[in-house]
Amino acid sequence: MNNFYPKMNRNASFLAIIALFFTFFAFISTISCNKSSTGCASPTPSNLTEDEQILNYCNTNKINYIKDTRGFYYQIIKAGNSKKPSLSSSISITYNGTFLNKSSFDSGSNTFILNDLITGWKYALPLIGEGGEIILILPSNLGYGLSGQGCIPPSTPLYFNIKLSAVN
Repeated sequence: MNNFYPKMNRNASFLAIIALFFTFFAFISTISCNKSSTGCASPTPSNLTEDEQILNYCNTNKINYIKDTRGFYYQIIKAGNSKKPSLSSSISITYNGTFLNKSSFDSGSNTFILNDLITGWKYALPLIGEGGEIILILPSNLGYGLSGQGCIPPSTPLYFNIKLSAVN
């Protein structure tokens, strides 16, 4: 039985595979960075200081904030019980993180060790107990700082709504 297959030189096969790989990579990158609700939305550029941006956000959104001496802004929505987390606590939370233009960069429910989280969360979450909820607005030095992370650009203030469901 004769099978007729066109002859393809090895260089052409290799180039076709490389082209397919780059096409796939470009497609995945485009999809992942266009999902504004899951992590790649962009903050609105501003000429204001981070503190001014945060104060404007709080005033515009009628957040009755308290400014902590360590630099973050918060509003306790629900205090929770007396079981408050320490840095070594395992915490179960539901959270939503947005830029100050309200575009979401992260949300979910998960369990973490408090000490493994960003500095602002380490400071703020012990202010509420198990079952509590807090609004937290962080200047970048208490979030992802001068380097940023993933789709969060450097020097970006962030808003979080966090529900603390369990402390262990």
